Amino acid sequence: MKYITSKDTTTGEDIQISYKDYGQGRPVVLIHGWPLSKDMWEYQIDDLVNAGLRVVKYDRRGFGKSNKPWDGYDYDTLTDDLHALLEARDLHDAVLVGFSMGGGEVARYISRYGTERVSKIVLVSSVLPYLDKTNDNPEGVDQSVFAEMMEQMKEDRIAFLDDFGKKFFGVTLLNKPVSAPMLDYYRMLASVALPKAMQQAALSFANTDFRADVEAIKVPTLIIHGDNDQVVPKEASSDRTAKMIPNAQYKVYEGAPHGLFYPYRKQLNQDLIDFCLEGTEAKTTATARQSVSM
Repeated sequence: MKYITSKDTTTGEDIQISYKDYGQGRPVVLIHGWPLSKDMWEYQIDDLVNAGLRVVKYDRRGFGKSNKPWDGYDYDTLTDDLHALLEARDLHDAVLVGFSMGGGEVARYISRYGTERVSKIVLVSSVLPYLDKTNDNPEGVDQSVFAEMMEQMKEDRIAFLDDFGKKFFGVTLLNKPVSAPMLDYYRMLASVALPKAMQQAALSFANTDFRADVEAIKVPTLIIHGDNDQVVPKEASSDRTAKMIPNAQYKVYEGAPHGLFYPYRKQLNQDLIDFCLEGTEAKTTATARQSVSM
């Protein structure tokens, strides 16, 4: 198991962040969503590495195999962990890919640490720019939705995860984009999170206003969202974010749920590869090989 060391901002304690680092080429940092872990990216790794990219994925503190401190689930602290990873692995010209909650870390990283190490970003099913419905954010989601989630997590966390997984992947009586064993697997990935971390992280992505962070984004940006997302509706999130980032590419996947990384993996992987390789030597080589094969 590989770890980098970050810090607990409250106690100064070392926090071990679990990561994996595969391949060579432009670095692509995969930031997982809530309440999963870095293993959610299983079906992206092979395609990205085989395309000539270096792929780094990690577990957010409190989740997966990373340390699970009692506190420290605000976005500034989570972004400090991301920065510690980029420094420890000496990543430059990186593409940050944030799924759902991970989109917050991407935006906060840009506003706090700049773009010395980052050349592009990808936001997939992202919570940006601000989920909480307030007087100055009427497009957001009503706070009662998040309050109900918290109540269910505290009452029976595993039952909550079971129900949430179906909504996450758009599973209904007639539509089964993932198998029952796969649903069980993703529920297991989520279940290893510290319960307190699940709760505090949910409060962070629900209540953090990223609008100023989004305004600071000037690097090339790809935004991807499903139009059947029942967890983070695109109207409250990516539709708005796409208008706030100059020249952002915005791709809406027809019929895709929130957890599109598995049922729409072929489309997602190709879009990631095309965007990440654009402007690199690997892209030129790949195009040349395709021309020869044709």
